[in-house]
Amino acid sequence: MRSFIVPPDSPGKKLVRTALAAFPALKAPDLYRALRARDIKVNGKRVSADVALSPGDVVDLWLPDSSFSDPAPTVSKVYDDYRVVFETDHLLLINKRPGLAVHPGKGETGNTLIDIIRKDKRNDRIDLCHRIDMNTGGLVLLSKSKDALEHALRLFKEDRLIKRYRCLVRGVPDGGTPCVCKDDTLMTELRAFLEKPARGNVFIHDEPGPDDLPIITRYRVLNRYAGMGPEGEDVSELEVELVTGRTHQIRAHMAHIGHPILGDGNYGRNVYNRFFRTAGGGYLRRQQLYASSLIFSRIPPDNMHRCLSGRTFSIEPMYDISIEE
Repeated sequence: MRSFIVPPDSPGKKLVRTALAAFPALKAPDLYRALRARDIKVNGKRVSADVALSPGDVVDLWLPDSSFSDPAPTVSKVYDDYRVVFETDHLLLINKRPGLAVHPGKGETGNTLIDIIRKDKRNDRIDLCHRIDMNTGGLVLLSKSKDALEHALRLFKEDRLIKRYRCLVRGVPDGGTPCVCKDDTLMTELRAFLEKPARGNVFIHDEPGPDDLPIITRYRVLNRYAGMGPEGEDVSELEVELVTGRTHQIRAHMAHIGHPILGDGNYGRNVYNRFFRTAGGGYLRRQQLYASSLIFSRIPPDNMHRCLSGRTFSIEPMYDISIEE
């Protein structure tokens, strides 16, 4: 499988033509067969026809590796599905690309992160220790056996793992209550209540409803980019800690306080997101949110992952837009 971003000099060009330019070793008949089998995605959605593309579109080609001779085409940016950050005999910590679902679900029956890693590692026992959204990139922890999974889940249940994210948001938030995190990081804490309907987006409320779940989100401002927005407003980069891990919690909570994540079309405003351009010149089509850090606190001796006690693992976000002071 390979992915590429449509370059700025390709407005209106068809998918097959653009893919052949990106990967000269590909053959048109193979691409048409992949279209008929719905093995090609544009911006995360399966397509079955040779559609016209726009600059900045992300194209995923689910073809055998043997179909590609050049893993780094010159006309566009290519993403690996994942990269290994750290590995033990029992755990695998990877950095996944945005746009890749972590597990099969509605509309995703194969070629997800767990499918790919099980195949690459030749181990069907590999399992997810936690999940992140398809369009969120960054760190995902996986286990290599049933026992390893149970011991990892204990770490989450006993609050011995801190999950932090980095994101770009509209404006500069200043609400909330100052707090000191377990690792002595100073942050600001937000509390609210999350309503999760049977389908669709979640809703955040300041007062609890009948079936609402309490949520706690912590953040700190890492960088402030003055006048970067469409009306000259600031954009800021945040580090966010999930104390509770509800569906879409960061995206919905940030939007609730008036600072939606850039590129988030569900909880933000598309008219705002369209102001920004990717490095390839296209529109911003996915949220600028990365699972950036996993922090292991003290792990008891009876846990098989005790070698990770006190360890911190972090990655740098690969935002789709250029951010400069």
